Formats: sequence, C-alpha cells, structure tokens
Amino acid sequence: MTTNADPSGAQPPPRPRRRAPAGAAVLREDVTEAIRAAVFEELAAVGYARMSIEGIARRAGVGKTAVYRRWRSKLHLVLDLVSAVAVQGLPTPDTGSLEGDLRLLYEVTSRALRHPVAGQIIPDLQAEAARNPDIAEAMQKALSEGQQSVATGIVAAAVARGEVREGVDENLALDLISGPLYWRSVVVRTPKLPKGYLEGLTRATAAALRAL
Repeated sequence: MTTNADPSGAQPPPRPRRRAPAGAAVLREDVTEAIRAAVFEELAAVGYARMSIEGIARRAGVGKTAVYRRWRSKLHLVLDLVSAVAVQGLPTPDTGSLEGDLRLLYEVTSRALRHPVAGQIIPDLQAEAARNPDIAEAMQKALSEGQQSVATGIVAAAVARGEVREGVDENLALDLISGPLYWRSVVVRTPKLPKGYLEGLTRATAAALRAL
C-alpha cells in the first residue's frame, strides 16, 4: 500500500484551491437589469436599426464586454427581451364577472400601450419584423402567448359562471378580446382614447363573446 506521508512525520502542505475559470464568473444581476433597461431606452430613442451595443453599454454605464458576456449581438439581446415579455404576460383578472374582467384587462393594457416607450418600440420592432424572420417569430410569440393566456383565463372563468357557452372558439374569442384595443393603440396610434371608449369596448366585447 502506498502512502503520501512524509517519512519525517511532517504533514504535507494543503493543496491550493483551484480558481474558477474566468468565463465561469457569476454575472451580476444588477448589471444585467441595467443593460435590459438601457435596451428599452435605446430602442425608444434611436430605433432598432440605429441601436448599437456601444450605445446600450454607454446608457447602462457599463463596458461593451459586459453586454457581450450576456448576449452575442443586439439581435439576440432584443429577441431575449421580447421573449421575456411573453413569459411574464399579463395577470388574469378575477373580478367575478365577464365585463369586470374585460374592463380591468383593458385598463391595464391601455396604460401599457400608451406608455411613450412602448408606443415607440412596438411599431419599430413590427417594421423590423417584416425584414427579419427571427424578430417576427419572437414578436408573434410575445403577443400571442401573453394575450392568449389571459384571454383563455377570462373565457374559462366566464364559461364556469355560465356567462359564455361551453366549447366557444378560443381563437375567435382572443381576436375579439385583444384586436380592437391593439388596433386603436398600436396601429392607428390614437394619442388619447375617446371618453367612454373602454366602457363601450367592454360591453361590446362581452356581448360578442356571449353570442359566439
């Protein structure tokens, strides 16, 4: 049997601890969040085509290396952020009635879509999506998954309460719930919704869902 003991009885010196490879360093979450915030601001300020890693890093107060350690390019950065929107989604309202759920959803959504940053970023990314299939896919996923989960929840609750018939077409319900407000806020880009618009939209959508 072999042994590593020193014949003199002295204990061998402890082995030095291995250092973690430089590439394995933990990425600071506060830096990551600062970069994400800077991307939204940079998109709103200059648009996707003119956005650069240099501009993002400068706005976030970090070096370019900090950005590249997290994302390979501005395309991957934007795709990551757009995909995150789909994961987060909107909270499903639970007011106890179909009209109450729709009204709360419309209030939250209209505030989000009227935000100056969203008002500039969404149309710009939609234009870019026409030229870039990767962005188009990410945008479609973010918009459909985020809205679809909420609409499905609203319809399911209405069915359980007997306000909407069972077996309703969920895709058509999604179009009815999400289409009008998105058209008004993002496509037509009405700066301010007319007085009573959300109330009227709520009543009309609820009636349409009941008629399906």
